[in-house]
Amino acid sequence: MMYVLVGFACLAVGAGATTLLFRRELCRMARFLRGRDARSNARMTVEAPGRAFAGLAEAVNAQLDAAQRERLEGQRRQQEFQRDLSSLSHDIRTPLMGAKGYLRLAQDEGDEAGRIRRLAAAEARLDDMGALLDQLFAYAQANDPDLALDLRPVAVLPALVDVLVGQFPAFERRGWEPRVDFEDDALSVDADAEALARIFESLVGNALRHGSGPLAVEQRGACVAFANEVPDPAALDPERLFERFYRVDAARSEVGSGLGLAVSASLAAAMGMRLSARLDGNVLVVELALPD
Repeated sequence: MMYVLVGFACLAVGAGATTLLFRRELCRMARFLRGRDARSNARMTVEAPGRAFAGLAEAVNAQLDAAQRERLEGQRRQQEFQRDLSSLSHDIRTPLMGAKGYLRLAQDEGDEAGRIRRLAAAEARLDDMGALLDQLFAYAQANDPDLALDLRPVAVLPALVDVLVGQFPAFERRGWEPRVDFEDDALSVDADAEALARIFESLVGNALRHGSGPLAVEQRGACVAFANEVPDPAALDPERLFERFYRVDAARSEVGSGLGLAVSASLAAAMGMRLSARLDGNVLVVELALPD
């Protein structure tokens, strides 16, 4: 009987020591979490033996890693937002200051015909600013998670031809004749007709504004490629072409928001398509990958 009592006593002492050890380890972990700087890379360590505390530390560190990644991603987004806000401010200010300048000149203009020219120039600058704001609104719409698209079978070639015909005066001014080569004239894709037309308008318009040679559009399989020469390929970063507000340095003084291709990329993604770009020498190739 005495040996049994002694055995129970030893067990009780051992259990008490284990409980004390666990309590100390939990308190140490709690102190670590309370005192840890949110920006620190410090991770929880384990001093007590056993898989239980090791598993707890692993779970806590996984959460700390996730919070760190989220914090860094938030910082990156904030930096991008500040950069984009600065770009947008510049792009809006340019036509606005131009309009104000022409209005001042019109006020001091003694010749009626000259005054009318100044006012017309001011109006054109205000129209440019309105176009920038329209593109900003279009970008916000295209990136709305609740964007509702009406996906139906759309014939790709007729949709492209409609856009090219609408841009005929611009092609004529450049002295260009677009070349269209479709492997499958009857190619159809499930798409929102308006969104697909907007993508084509953006790609064709971008080629007209920034290209230095005629546009060639080629369809092979589930890919439609838009290609034309560019005047300064070294200044162009194809990997950034679809970023919002991205424009090559040489174009910073030109009217435009750098949002057109970003809108197109968002609309394409919403329809299960993908836009990509590459340089083949001095030829910029923008490819629209259609759903299989």
